[in-house]
Amino acid sequence: MDVVEPDAVGAAAVDLARAAAEEEAPDLVGEHLGFDADEPRVVTHYFATLDPAYAGWRWAVTVARASRSKSATVDDVVLLPGAEAVLAPEWLPWSERLRPGDLGAGDLLPTSADDRRLVPTYFSTDDADELAISYELGLGRERTLSYDGMLDAVERWYAGDPGPRAEIARNAPASCATCGFYVPLAGAMHQAFGACANALAPDDGKVVAVDHGCGAHSEAIIVPVSPPPPPPLIDEAGYDIVDPATIKDVPVIEEPAGEESVVEPTPAAVADGSVADGSVADGSVGDGSVADGSVADPLAVAPAQSGTEAVEAEQDTAAAGPVPPGGVVPLEVVAEEDSQDDRGEDPDPDAGKDDLDLA
Repeated sequence: MDVVEPDAVGAAAVDLARAAAEEEAPDLVGEHLGFDADEPRVVTHYFATLDPAYAGWRWAVTVARASRSKSATVDDVVLLPGAEAVLAPEWLPWSERLRPGDLGAGDLLPTSADDRRLVPTYFSTDDADELAISYELGLGRERTLSYDGMLDAVERWYAGDPGPRAEIARNAPASCATCGFYVPLAGAMHQAFGACANALAPDDGKVVAVDHGCGAHSEAIIVPVSPPPPPPLIDEAGYDIVDPATIKDVPVIEEPAGEESVVEPTPAAVADGSVADGSVADGSVGDGSVADGSVADPLAVAPAQSGTEAVEAEQDTAAAGPVPPGGVVPLEVVAEEDSQDDRGEDPDPDAGKDDLDLA
């Protein structure tokens, strides 16, 4: 392309070009950026724009000079994008701008007659019976998937979420090929793709690759359910030794030193008069008085006996006969038996019977 020498008169007409730009956008015309020689005696001057909505754009004012004329005139004023201007993408037809997911309910997407993804089936008939049979055999379509269309689908599916490179497939225990919920597709894609029929899987009802996978695999390891925890064991028999000094705000009860353990009196102890005086170690009997010849409390506690004394008491009780209700023997009967023992006489088994009946 030949280089055009700029016209001197047109190149000097800067003020003329600025005035024309000011008429189009008052107070929005900036500094002069330069000029270009478009044709002989035709020059275009550029001015920066001060409009914030058109950052990177510039005003282009074209001036021209007629042959043998000594002055230039304004030919055109226009706002043009510069090298740093933000422009809209190249225009594309609506059918080419569509992306997966754009089609909604009620929308129609016509397919062109020369779509490379489809090829004619070369089957056409006007007979109703033949048409019905063709539908049953999977025929009857004017066009079917071409090799290019099938290849596009295979590459798209295998490289996307249904393929083996998906994150869920990389963490799966096994592939879909060994899953019982995998339903292979028919036709040429039989060996590469199928549909998932597991309602709990994320790909349920979707096409998946044969080497895809997920955690809902039919042969995944079944983890046994943990048994419920046993009830807590409470030790009601043992006890803990706690230092009372470490417990705050709790009253400490100290037991008297040297306290002896006591046991409940036995009928033998009462029968041989071991509690005749009514005195016990801890004073559990009311006042300890036995002046009336009877013990105040038949369940009064007596001092513990040694093993020999307990055996002798049981022998004396067996020799004395049955003990009346309450385990108390009148003192008169006890005194009479003692006197008979002093005389060496055998105690009368009927002695004191009347008194026992009265008691």
